Amino acid sequence: MIRTFIAVELDPDFGEKIRQIQERFSGFDLKFVNPEIVHITLKFLGDIKESMVDPVAAALDSIMCEPFEAKVGGIGVFPKPSSPKVLWLGATGNFETLHDEVETVLKPFKFKEDERAFTAHATLARVKSLNKDQKTAFINVLNELKNIEIGSFQVNKALLKKSTLTPDGPIYETLHTVYLD
Repeated sequence: MIRTFIAVELDPDFGEKIRQIQERFSGFDLKFVNPEIVHITLKFLGDIKESMVDPVAAALDSIMCEPFEAKVGGIGVFPKPSSPKVLWLGATGNFETLHDEVETVLKPFKFKEDERAFTAHATLARVKSLNKDQKTAFINVLNELKNIEIGSFQVNKALLKKSTLTPDGPIYETLHTVYLD
């Protein structure tokens, strides 16, 4: 079994800006994502048999979505500022159409449907714990950065990725590339 997901990778040039944002939150008990692997997850598939990789890749090749311009910026948290669990970077563009296409072409595989509405975002960190004073300071930094702009990039592919979890963080490997046209 291999742990898999479908994602859009961010422009590699965004790494330094992401690192700077993460530094602003360095005083809090967070588990940061390596800026080089920060991405927008379209769908988490979970553990699949290796024999499913080719059929899933073939299904993804039937995605009908034109390349689009995406803007990355804005900081937020899930589920809400008063009890943050995930610190994220926002993204706008035609992600919802791309997400819906992924859901449609993968329907025959009966993967678990997303329970929440899709929100294009890139996870920057997971919040381990915040006491009351830290929460106030955390929300202040969040408010300072909420409208930060990272930049734009062209989304012209989606990737089927393998995720290997290690004590030092996940290692991602691209299993298949879907070019949008």
